[in-house]
Amino acid sequence: MSSEIKMQVLQRVILPADDQLDTTALYVDAGPANGIRLRENDEFARNPKSTEEKLHFVSSGGEEVHFEDVLSRSSVRLRAGEQLSFGTYFNAFPASYWRRWTDLQMVRLVVRTTGHGTVTVYKSNARGTLQRVDGARVEGAAVTEFELSLKPFGDGGWYWFDLASSREELTLDSAEWQGAEREGNPGKVTLEITTMNKPDFCLNNARILSEHPEVLEHVQEILIVDQGTQKVAEQPGFAEVKSVLGDKLRIINQANLGGSGGFSRGMYEAVENGSDYALLLDDDVVIEPESIARLLTFSDHCRKPTIVGGHMFDLYSRSVLHTFGEVVDPYRFVPAMPHADMEMRHDFSVANLRQTPWLHRRVDVDYNGWWLCMIPTEIIREIGLSLPVFIKWDDAEYGLRAREAGFATVSLPGAAVWHVSWIDKDDLVGWQAYFHGRNRLITTLIYSPYKKGGRVIRESFQADVKHLVSMQYFTEHSRLDALKDLFLGPAHLHGNLATKLGEINALKSDYPDAEMRENVDDFPAPALGRGPSGLNPIGLPNKKDLVKWGVTTVARQLVKKPAAESAERPQGFLAHRDNRWFRLAHYDSVVVSNADGTAASWYKRDPDKLKSMLAEAGKLHANLYRQWEELSEQYRKALPEITSMEAWKKTFGLADEEGH
Repeated sequence: MSSEIKMQVLQRVILPADDQLDTTALYVDAGPANGIRLRENDEFARNPKSTEEKLHFVSSGGEEVHFEDVLSRSSVRLRAGEQLSFGTYFNAFPASYWRRWTDLQMVRLVVRTTGHGTVTVYKSNARGTLQRVDGARVEGAAVTEFELSLKPFGDGGWYWFDLASSREELTLDSAEWQGAEREGNPGKVTLEITTMNKPDFCLNNARILSEHPEVLEHVQEILIVDQGTQKVAEQPGFAEVKSVLGDKLRIINQANLGGSGGFSRGMYEAVENGSDYALLLDDDVVIEPESIARLLTFSDHCRKPTIVGGHMFDLYSRSVLHTFGEVVDPYRFVPAMPHADMEMRHDFSVANLRQTPWLHRRVDVDYNGWWLCMIPTEIIREIGLSLPVFIKWDDAEYGLRAREAGFATVSLPGAAVWHVSWIDKDDLVGWQAYFHGRNRLITTLIYSPYKKGGRVIRESFQADVKHLVSMQYFTEHSRLDALKDLFLGPAHLHGNLATKLGEINALKSDYPDAEMRENVDDFPAPALGRGPSGLNPIGLPNKKDLVKWGVTTVARQLVKKPAAESAERPQGFLAHRDNRWFRLAHYDSVVVSNADGTAASWYKRDPDKLKSMLAEAGKLHANLYRQWEELSEQYRKALPEITSMEAWKKTFGLADEEGH
């Protein structure tokens, strides 16, 4: 690479913050390229006293690396005879993504060290095969550079480097991956956080941002769209954060319009204030702040406007990557993994990047979750804002809409947040079932390439049956409402955006399965031996027996009346992990805990509700089958209008304000 070419930083090498010890495996890895991984020592795991406590890792030579040797966010010390690898999630360079989506042909690795040792550069291919590329001995204060081609990375692969100290210690002062500077100025970003009564999370992220001014250099505005009653601006500590961020921080208070309403407001404001990008960020996350700079730099270098998002790690198990990329299964219209060899919830503390071949294949996606997603305002101006669906499927639908307009989405490794994972939620049950059911069908109506939406109608009805035999009548009421509203056509979407949640929640008092109690002792104690199967677990029926099982189970629940005592006391308690339809179907009365373990509700079998709701579900799905083409045409034609700036402007209450 010619020295005359002006270079810019593409990705800085970073180290974990003092309060993020459990994420160390994502930043630095002990041992050589064959992948001996970092491990917490047992004593520390049992008794983590403070950030000053030593954290030990096994290295290739049997020596120990201490967390206290991490000197700053960019610097770490290696004691004599030790080795560290930066072939990790946050510090390896995702070469195949830069090769695929940008014009960049070469990168330069610049490593600044003090002391004695070696720097060795490695690469991988799409199969996860590891190869040594180059190396150099270093002594004293040294700046070592490597010119590296992106040509071999058509289907996958990463670059990274290892450090090894010799007889004396070696310090990494800093390192970075550089590329040819693009023409023009860096893009301007509006960073928008949508929040609803999670002010502590929201304020914490604002505080993290205030502590990392280097990543905010090109952030024009940090916008918090506060849709709750517990206001962020009223929280202790807000004034301190505000004093640091100054005019860069702005809060908009608006009615609760859900995620789609909050994020649309951020997208709208980004267009209005002249930003080049809207960066959408969930409120209940912890962000790796360096992700902001990485998303912006990558987006600026993309050959054409591209939606660029980050990955999601588990907030409560921080070395666990929840998913590496998502697509929509076009026949079933459910989120799916792009490749069969991918695994959900990969734990980097168990198997590092170098030990995991599937992580080296580039993953091309249909959409990126809006927990961390950067959207060029050029795309927003062309295809509009979010579908007005409150929550669920808004991010997936937007990715599909962008793709139809010729704009790709990239989930970029090395940019991420920590977020509550789906295993700690059950959003298919309760009030969210309305939005899941309706919005999946709307998205299918608009985009499905298959006649009658493939398997979606059948699976929707099957879901109704499962909820009904599980005694989840409140959930089923919400799903039936969703189907009814679907037939109202696209005009209802903006109309009920601010009111539907209240309507759904008003029904909770009519359904015992919707009434949550924090203490299970508030329920009557179950009678001994009243459960349907004693201590024997109830398993999933064989696939070939499902139809027969379903008919038999529904018939039994319709004909056989619940025992009288089941209305007075439950037959048992079920932990959330055992809350499966094929188990619940055998009970007449059972107390079930919720996903996060904070409360429980009492499910009671009601043959009359089952009969009426099952009949209604069958009728509505039959109508959906008959009217599919007509509804599909309605929603497709209305999409440009209902997602337009003008339509959302009215919903935001801005249509009559001066200056808009």
